[in-house]
Amino acid sequence: MSLLDDLRAAVGTAQVLTEGDLSAYELDWRKRYRGKALAVVRPGSTAEVAAVVRACARHGASLVPQGGNTGLVGASVPDDSGRQVLLSTQRLQRIRAIDTANLTITVEAGCVLQTVQDAAAAKDLLFPLSLAAEGSCTIGGNLATNAGGTQVLRYGNARELCLGLEVVTADGEVWDGLSGLRKDNTGYDLRDLYIGSEGTLGVITAATLRLYPRPVARMTALAALPSMDAAVALLLRAQARLAASLTGFEVMNQFSLDLVRKHFPQLPQPLPASPWTVLMEASDHESEAHARALFEALLEQAFEDGVITDAAVAESLEQSKALWHLRESIPLAQAEEGLNIKHDISVPVSRIPAFVASTDAALEAHLPGVRLVDFGHLGDGNLHYNVQAPAGVPGAAFLAEHEAQVNRIVYDAVMAHGGSISAEHGVGMLKREELAQRKSAVALGLMRSIKQALDPHGRFNPGRLLVP
Repeated sequence: MSLLDDLRAAVGTAQVLTEGDLSAYELDWRKRYRGKALAVVRPGSTAEVAAVVRACARHGASLVPQGGNTGLVGASVPDDSGRQVLLSTQRLQRIRAIDTANLTITVEAGCVLQTVQDAAAAKDLLFPLSLAAEGSCTIGGNLATNAGGTQVLRYGNARELCLGLEVVTADGEVWDGLSGLRKDNTGYDLRDLYIGSEGTLGVITAATLRLYPRPVARMTALAALPSMDAAVALLLRAQARLAASLTGFEVMNQFSLDLVRKHFPQLPQPLPASPWTVLMEASDHESEAHARALFEALLEQAFEDGVITDAAVAESLEQSKALWHLRESIPLAQAEEGLNIKHDISVPVSRIPAFVASTDAALEAHLPGVRLVDFGHLGDGNLHYNVQAPAGVPGAAFLAEHEAQVNRIVYDAVMAHGGSISAEHGVGMLKREELAQRKSAVALGLMRSIKQALDPHGRFNPGRLLVP
């Protein structure tokens, strides 16, 4: 029996795609990587996933797991060999259980993030993971990349929101680790090995996730600031005044919002242009009046002390959504402006002002007129530090000529400030060589040992994360 026949026997002929337009599976979100799969296989249950893995093992074929295909580092599309099997989890869509007393929800890997959020909200609970792609990204992909998003400051990354996993291993066995326990000290934490492994160790098929009580009130504001030092000072004040109720703290430089003004002029911007703008949000479990009093007192004191120069507080849910829409439109405005060199980096919050100042200066010295789109999750030290070509220079030509040098300047600065070259997007194919150069030999050796132990034949997502 051929591999294709074996796969059809496992999941049904209709769920093994080999012909027609498969670009939805073979082309990555950024249109940077295009592969060619032997077949796109869409199992509908954990048992079918296990059968697909066993079929690939029998025929010596490698396998690429894929969720919503919204990744940004080329980790979930096949190579161009035409020999890899792409395993899509999109048919694994069941919400298996919601335990309101234990504050957990158990869902399959193909559940779209927004579907999980809505299921929690229907029980008057909160699943706090929130991303720009939440209408199409899936839980399995969120966990495989340890996704971050806008509320990491309060609730943590996807790792912190996951209590248990169900995983199909390299030999086609199923590990059922769907525990809803907060405490389980019975050996190695297998869950944490698979979270963030980018599909290189196993196929996540289901997860038990943390839920939280829904806040009574949520306050959102924009604040204009003269410098990144002022943004960090405002963050420290907000943390001291609001404590755990501070759920979001996003920073945007002037050029990033200028791009939004240029390409989306219909979006109102309530504050005049400023060197830096912060979008902050707080959740309150007491009352809206309590939340507003704390929020406005914080901003008034910051204004009096010269930390901020202006502020606008949302007066309704619609206004709050409009403020977030400004922040979420920055990547779209960048795309309209042209190709750019993207960096998803993290630096200790205390070092961010020095990192931004020195790296801005180094890039301007190397490439006069270069435009910097600097925005991200200041509250947890994660910046999207993107480099746009000088005005009038075609983006494609800029990338071809300068990407390697720009990456070197940025990543050297990141390492010098004690940071990481990947904060929330992962490594995939995009950064695997950088990882090999910048991760310690000891760490890389341990990672390779784990890969060898869990996937000894290298069939899961080869060529991603670790250099072959």
